[in-house]
Amino acid sequence: MPQLISKCTPVSFSYATVADLTACRERLREGSRSFYAASFLLPQKFRDPAIALYAFCRIADDAVDCVEGDLVAQTAALAQLHERLDRIYAGCPIDDPADRLLAEVVVDVALPKRLLEALLEGFEWDAQGRTYEDLSGVYDYSARVAGTVGAMMAVLMGARSAEMIARACDLGVAMQLTNICRDVGEDARNGRLYLPRQWLREAGIDPEAWLAQPVFSPALAAVVQRLLDAADALYQRSDAGIAGLSIGCRAGINAARYLYSEIGRQVERQGLDSISRRAVVPVPRKLRLLAPILSKALVTAAPLSAPALQETRFLVDAVVEATPTLVTPGRSSGMLRVLELLAVLEEREQALNMRCSDVH
Repeated sequence: MPQLISKCTPVSFSYATVADLTACRERLREGSRSFYAASFLLPQKFRDPAIALYAFCRIADDAVDCVEGDLVAQTAALAQLHERLDRIYAGCPIDDPADRLLAEVVVDVALPKRLLEALLEGFEWDAQGRTYEDLSGVYDYSARVAGTVGAMMAVLMGARSAEMIARACDLGVAMQLTNICRDVGEDARNGRLYLPRQWLREAGIDPEAWLAQPVFSPALAAVVQRLLDAADALYQRSDAGIAGLSIGCRAGINAARYLYSEIGRQVERQGLDSISRRAVVPVPRKLRLLAPILSKALVTAAPLSAPALQETRFLVDAVVEATPTLVTPGRSSGMLRVLELLAVLEEREQALNMRCSDVH
C-alpha cells in the first residue's frame, strides 16, 4: 500500500490524469471480468467514475485480504484505508491513481462518505471473524460489502431518491448473496461461513463441525437453494430501480444484474454443489444471454413501493440526508443538474429515434 504523506494540500479537480484512468481500468479488468465487460455498456460519463470507484474498492479489499489471518496487520491496513478516505474527502489524496480519481468523483457527484465508511466496516467484520446467525445478519454484512456499491453506483448516475437507492441496495445485496452461494466451499476452506447458521441447524448441520470438515450434502444443498431464492427475490425488486434509470444506463446495469444472477443458475445446474467446484458461467452462454439482456433494458418495470430492507436503511438515509448538504455550490450542484438534464435528453433522443424508425 502506498505510504501516506504527512502534508496535505488540496488538489485541483484536473489533478487526475489519463494515465490514472488507464491504471484503474486495468485493475478493473484484472479484478472482475464480468463488471469490466458490463462497464462498456455504460455511457462514458458514468463509466469512468464507476471505474474510479471500483478501483478504490478493489484496493481496499485486497489490502485487507493480503494479510488475512493476522488481526494486527488487518487492523493497521484498515486504519490506513480510513486515513486514505479522510484525505480523499479533504481533497488531498495520496499518490495513487485510484485515490486521485475518486477525490474528483466524490465532489463531482456529492458522494456521501458514509457509504465508503460502511464498506470498510464490512471489511472490519471479516477481519474480526464475525458470524451470522440468521438472514438478517447476512443482510447486515451484505449491505456493507455490496449494498454500498449499489448505492454508490446509483449516486454516480444521478439517482438520489429513497426509492431508487433502496432498489440499488437490493441489487447489491442480491449479488452478495449470489457470491456467498458460489463460494461456500472456498470460504469454508478459508475458515469463513456466510450461510445463516440458524438455517444450517434447521437442516441438521452443526455449523462448527461442518466448517471443520466441509462436505456437500443434500441438506447443505437445501440451504444454498434457500439463499439463492432470497437473492432472486431481491433481483426482482431491483428491476424497478433499473427501469428508473435513463435508457443509456439500463443496459450496463441490466448486464451486471442478469450475468450475476446467472451465476446462481449455474450453481443450480451443478446440483447446488459449490463445495467441490466453483460455479463459472461459460463465455458462450454469456454471449447467448447478451441479446435478451439488452432487450430487457428497453422494458419499463412496474413501480415498486416496497420499503428498503431494514438492514440497508442507513445507506438510503445517508444518501437522502447528505444530498443537500454535500453539494458544493458552483460545481457539484451544477453537475447534478447536468446529469439530470442529460438523462432527460437521452430519453427524448431515444423517443425521437424510435419515431423516425417507425416513419421509415
